[in-house]
This record gives sequence, C-alpha cells and structure tokens, in this order.
Amino acid sequence: MDRNTFTGLFLIMIILAGSFYFFGPNDAEIKKENARIDSTKRADSLRNAGIKPVQKDTSAVIATPVADSSAIKGPFGTALNGTESNTLLENENLIITLSNKGGKISSVQVKGQKTYTGKPLILFDGSANKFGLTLNAAGKVINTNDLYFTPTKTGNTVTMRANYNADAYVEYVYDLKGLTNKVGFNINLVGLQQVIAGNNIGLNWQTTLLQQEKSIESEHRYSAPYYKYLDGDVDHLSVSKDEKEELSKGKIQWFSFKQHFFSATLIAKQGFEKGSLEVKIPTAPGQVKFYDANMELPYTHTATQVYDLEFYFGTNKFSALKDQGYELEKQVDLGYWPLKYINRFIVLPVFNFLNNFGWNFGLIILVLTILLKVALSPLTYKSYLSMAKMRVLKPEMDEIKAKVGEDNPTLVQQEYLKLYKKAGVNPLGGCLPMLLQLPLVMAFFFFFPNLFELRGESFLWMKDLSTYDEFIKFGFKVPFIGDHLSLMCVLMTISTLIMTYFNNQVSGATGQMKYIGYIMPIIFLGVLNSYPAGLNYYYFLANLMTFGQQFLIRKMVDDDKIHALIQQNKARPADEKKKKSKFQQRLDDYMRQQQQAKK
Repeated sequence: MDRNTFTGLFLIMIILAGSFYFFGPNDAEIKKENARIDSTKRADSLRNAGIKPVQKDTSAVIATPVADSSAIKGPFGTALNGTESNTLLENENLIITLSNKGGKISSVQVKGQKTYTGKPLILFDGSANKFGLTLNAAGKVINTNDLYFTPTKTGNTVTMRANYNADAYVEYVYDLKGLTNKVGFNINLVGLQQVIAGNNIGLNWQTTLLQQEKSIESEHRYSAPYYKYLDGDVDHLSVSKDEKEELSKGKIQWFSFKQHFFSATLIAKQGFEKGSLEVKIPTAPGQVKFYDANMELPYTHTATQVYDLEFYFGTNKFSALKDQGYELEKQVDLGYWPLKYINRFIVLPVFNFLNNFGWNFGLIILVLTILLKVALSPLTYKSYLSMAKMRVLKPEMDEIKAKVGEDNPTLVQQEYLKLYKKAGVNPLGGCLPMLLQLPLVMAFFFFFPNLFELRGESFLWMKDLSTYDEFIKFGFKVPFIGDHLSLMCVLMTISTLIMTYFNNQVSGATGQMKYIGYIMPIIFLGVLNSYPAGLNYYYFLANLMTFGQQFLIRKMVDDDKIHALIQQNKARPADEKKKKSKFQQRLDDYMRQQQQAKK
C-alpha cells in the first residue's frame, strides 16, 4: 500500500468516526424514541387484551375557521396551490393554449402549417415553457410562473388574475382578434404599490423550441434569439454556440425566439428598461434551441400599473413580418453587406413579382435565373473576350518565357507586361467581370435557404425545395458528405466541373492553374449537400446557362480577328512612358529594382 492510498483510507476512517459522533441521536431524541416504543408496546398489549385505545378528538381543531389564509401562507397565499387547467383562444391563424398555472401561454399552434412529418406545427409546449414576473413582494421574491391564476373568458379575450388579497392582484389580459398572428397582452398590477419593493420588476420567458424541419442542422444554422433596441438596429446572438448577452445600451423594443421559418416574439410598445438573452443548444432529440430572456419593466408605485405588450407567433415570411411593423422582417437573414441590399431591393422584388403569376416555384427559379443571366450577359461577354485574348497571346508568352528563362520570374513578368501593353490586353480583364458577378451569386446563397415561400413546395423529384433531396440515404454518417446524397447537388457539381473544363480551354490555363478550378466544385459537393434543393437547383441552372452563353459567344468571337487586332495594336507607334499610368510606372520601377538586386 502506497502513501497516498494509506492517507486516503485514514481520512475516510476519521470522517466515518466523526459522522457517528456528530450526527448520532442526542439524549432527548433517545428518550423520545424510547417513549414511542413503550407506547407502542402498551397499545399492542391493550389490543391483545381486547381493549381499544382512546382516540384524541380533533373535530374542534378542524372546525376552527381561518380568518386570512394569506396571513398564514404569506404573499399571494391563496394562489400558491391549485389544480392546473387550460383555456383556449383561437382564430383563423393560431390556437393559443393558456394555463392557469402561471397565467401564461403554454402552447402555440400555427394553423395551416405542418411539420416535416405532417403533424400540426406547435412552436412550444409543455413544462419547458416558463413565463412570469419576478416581484419583490413583502420581503419575499415571488415568481408568478408558480402562482395559480383565475381565468375569465369573454369572447376572444381571456383575463388571468392572481390575488394578493381582495383588493390587490396581478392580472394578465390576452386578446386575440381575427385574421392576425398577434396576441394583445396587457399586464395590470393593481393595489400593490405598498407591497412591491424597488423601481423595477422582472419579466422572465424561457422555452425550448421544437424541431419543425427535416434537417435539425439547418434549423440550428438559422435559429437564434433576436432583439431590437428602441432607437437601434436589429441584432442577434450566436447561431452556432451557447451564448449569453447583456442588453444595456438602451430600451429594448422587442426580442424574438427565432427558428428557421417561425418566430415567437414579445413586443413592448414603451420598451423594456434593460435585460439579457441566452441561447443554448440542447442535446435531446427533437429540440432546436433553448432560449432564456430576462427583461426589466419600470415600476412607479401607482395604484394601477399597466404594461402594454403584444406577442407575434407565426412564419418568418419576409412580407408577413414586415406587415407587423417594428422591423421584425430583419430577422430574415439576407446576408452581409452588400448582399442583404441586393437580396432585399433586387432579388426579392423580382421574386415576388414572378410569384404573383401563380407559377410552380421550380419555374419561378428558372425564370429568375434567366433574368439574372441576361442582366449579367455584358459582363460575361467581356470576361470571355478577355480570356480569348490571353489564349491568343499564349504562344508569344511561351516564347518570352523560353527566351528569358524560368529562373528569372521577375524579368519574365516584366516582359509579359510589355507584351500586354503593346497588344492592348488587360490580364485582369477576365477576372474583373467575374468578380462583379460574385456578389449576386453569393446573395442567392443567403436568399434561398431563408425563403419561407419554398417551404413544402415540390418540383420534379424534390419534395421540399427548402431542404435537401435525399437521392441516396446511407443510414450512417459519411465523412465530408453526411448521411445522404442529394441528387440536385450532384448535378450541380457535375455541371460545375464541365464548365471548369471548358473555361480552361478558353483561357488556355496550364500547369497547376489548370487543376485548381476542379477543387472548388468537389468542396461545394460536401458543403452544399445538406443545403436546400432550391439553392442547388439555382446553381445548376446558372451553370447550364453560363455554358450556353459561352457557347454562343464562342460562335461570335473569331480568334483570327482577335489575333489580327492584337498585331495591329502592337504595330502602333507609342510613347510607352507617356501611356503608362502612375501605378504601372511604379510597378515597372519595382521590377527593375528587384532585377538589379538579384544581379
């Protein structure tokens, strides 16, 4: 036995001995237990002798009335116990379940919407949803989520009341009008001005949002708590990790528990004083995110304190959120600057215009892609023409390289620049038009995954354009790919590889540059395999149309004419120094300095 083991056993023995000494029964407890045993023995002996023991009369105690139960139980004493029951509010869009336990909305069903399994779409439900005020009442911290409220329903309005006493109470008023996704919510604190301490009361709402879509990874990617300051812009917490943020830069107008395609939002018309938001990624199956909001409302100690709030429960359709006001539509992630402006003011209006025709969304994406390619065709033409010029110059560039030698790359580049200058060719002419097109291509990367209109819409073999199509389901995880293979993603990858091949033929790329272009499509296969089929369908169409454009342009562009034009430019007399830009002059000077340094 080593020293550490011996020391450990010795300490355990000391702890056990001490527990017997310090936690053993004292003399009074021993006497009480002996008296109980003696009493039991006497009762047994009387029972054996046929004599019934005398029972103590408790009827007088039971019949004694209690003047004020709250005085016995403390603040809100009569509301501390009860039996849970539900009250329903319903209109054309929502079914709201109200629980008298906490007086809260315990469940919300969005009518007309289904989960990916075809079940009714319920945003949240069960005991994981908590909502209530935190009150410092009579020296005790009371959370109204633990109180039992008394419901009163009048039409489509439900009043929930928890009494402090006969003249003081907390009251929630829920009002659901027709054809709306908003629930009016008033908090009334009546007769509590001498009871509640402090100048603020807390409002806590925490819930776990349930999985609605086929891809839980996709829901994680687009779900986060959002919020807006009264005089600020919309912001959100992390979508990829657990995070807690203190909101103390001003009054908070609203906060939202956002999922991929649905939101639960609480709006304070006068604003919350300050607060905090927290998000956690749960590990339990079927759960998307756990959200926790703690807000502060001002309390002025008036006889009746009223807070005017409202809930929004519904879809994240851009137009639907915009109709609610308060800039709720900014919850829809349309990308970073400048992508979000391209999506909001160019792509979305065109999409909405096409949607008015009532076409299938597969056809709408096709027409949208055609319009985009037509708009970008001048840039595509310039890019192709520049690559064709570089291809025509390729033999002369090879001659320069052979003459100067590969061991002198600085001088080679300098001679290349002279050749470009004489021939009137810009080596970046093919890249710049492609770079100008890149923001539009990237804008769609955010547009289609966040487009609610695609949810549940089918086209060809794709049952839902808002998620991936499972051409092959492996039943197990494959590194880099996942547990399935999307046919539309495969078609998109193949089309990109073919287009890369023809681009290399046009540009005359050789060496490593010839093969670099084939790497990106393979990477996209792994990245986009779990992205919406609508996005991959757009990229597939874009590739086909680009290939078609290049085919037509190739028929229009004559390499012999381009070569003759280049030779004509080279034959023109020119003062090289005068024609050079300041940047070009500095570049040439730098190359000469590099060449001299090597000598």
